[in-house]
Amino acid sequence: MNTSSHSDDIALADLRQWAMEVLSAAGILEADVDAELLIGHVLNLSRGELASKLVTGFTVSGESALAIRQLVERRAGREPLQHILGVAWFRSLTLQVGPGVFVPRPETEQLAGMAIDALRSLAEPSPIGVDLGTGSGAIALAMATEVPHASIYAVEKSPEALPWTSKNFSALGGSNAHLVPGDLAGNELLAMFPHLEGSVAVIASNPPYIPVDAIPRDPEVQLFDPALALYGGQDGLDVVRQVSQVALVLGRPGASLMLEHGELQGADIREILSADGWRATATHRDLTGRDRYTTATRP
Repeated sequence: MNTSSHSDDIALADLRQWAMEVLSAAGILEADVDAELLIGHVLNLSRGELASKLVTGFTVSGESALAIRQLVERRAGREPLQHILGVAWFRSLTLQVGPGVFVPRPETEQLAGMAIDALRSLAEPSPIGVDLGTGSGAIALAMATEVPHASIYAVEKSPEALPWTSKNFSALGGSNAHLVPGDLAGNELLAMFPHLEGSVAVIASNPPYIPVDAIPRDPEVQLFDPALALYGGQDGLDVVRQVSQVALVLGRPGASLMLEHGELQGADIREILSADGWRATATHRDLTGRDRYTTATRP
């Protein structure tokens, strides 16, 4: 398909078909979805509006078609769709993302939901939740927006991720959402908010958990996700060990700890948590049936 001219209008249906074929050939599994989102991004149309245009013989200007082609070719190079669009959708949130920040995954929505349910179940008027290693702010901002009576604190240390985190907290976080730049295993959080020691009800984290010698298969992960958000030491569990220790300091008696992890790590994580003194450790499956989350209760 020739999309090099700025003057020739192109049928939207033809443009969509071309984009789907290019993306499918590049190994994109949901080529139709990605094609429609990229086209809609350029034309400022939702997927529903795009579907309506497709049945009416709508045409696209050569200039817009060229812009669409450029985005499709970026995606065919396996650049994450979210980087190209500049946003990631997470539960009810539209988060700003780009190079340097981990793109939140659908599986993490379930972890956030578990933390939200735990906060909502508490009788106290203003329970406290913490997200350790917040990245884009996805888990923390979901907790803060969906449980507005809770006070939510989030920690992130990456200088590349923090600009995105700050943008999202500024755009989406209310007065109950607090971002702390710093290492989740450091003292920055307690230095800024000393009242948190022994008073947090829910601690959630999606830490880096890939072993350093296990290279992810997906090019989007391998080439574009920040290493700091992926790799957790020789066995992948170094940061999990830190989270366990920090959460013991933060948590009040009965506090819930919720961790996301790889599907083969549940038993090892339960062992780490139990050795640290956590009780009622349990591993839970994601929507695909894979072990994905481990929870525990502070004694």
